[in-house]
Amino acid sequence: MIKRLYDWTMGLAETRYALLALAFVAFIESSVFPIPPDILMIPMILAAPRRAWLIATVATVSSVAGGALGYLIGAQFYEQLGAPILESLGKADAMAEFNHRFNDFGFWPVLIAGITPFPYKVITIMSGWTGLPFATFMITSLIARGLRFFVVAGLLWKFGAPIREFIEKRLGLMFTLFVVLLIGGFYVVRYL
Repeated sequence: MIKRLYDWTMGLAETRYALLALAFVAFIESSVFPIPPDILMIPMILAAPRRAWLIATVATVSSVAGGALGYLIGAQFYEQLGAPILESLGKADAMAEFNHRFNDFGFWPVLIAGITPFPYKVITIMSGWTGLPFATFMITSLIARGLRFFVVAGLLWKFGAPIREFIEKRLGLMFTLFVVLLIGGFYVVRYL
């Protein structure tokens, strides 16, 4: 099923409605859809590099708006919608344990999930479920998703097709390493 969704998503990049399709995929990926918007962004930017910043903007705004839907699912419809979505992702057991500490971390979980390969939809639903302040959630989502999508757009705009493999296979790891180093730096400054 995931392979069919992936192929369908890739096919959208070649249509004249690609920008609208990107907005739709970025929106639903933030709460329920398993395929990230990068799958559409990459071929769209390679086909029209001059539109890289518009494409990144559409992905960012749509993803954050979809994140607000995920937050609503967590806040108002967790039992009916949120729990089944998280169970399908294999995250249900970890949710109950993590719920106790989630809000203590403030904006960090949203920032980390927004820029790393960790499923952002898990954090959007959890943020609503745990009652993370909505303003904190939205501002952090905008920063994280913007950083992620604008870095991808910038790399493709600057380097074109040769950077595609790096983005698809290693950029998530680079973002994860960045977050680990950032948190490690804060830890060193605070406790050493």
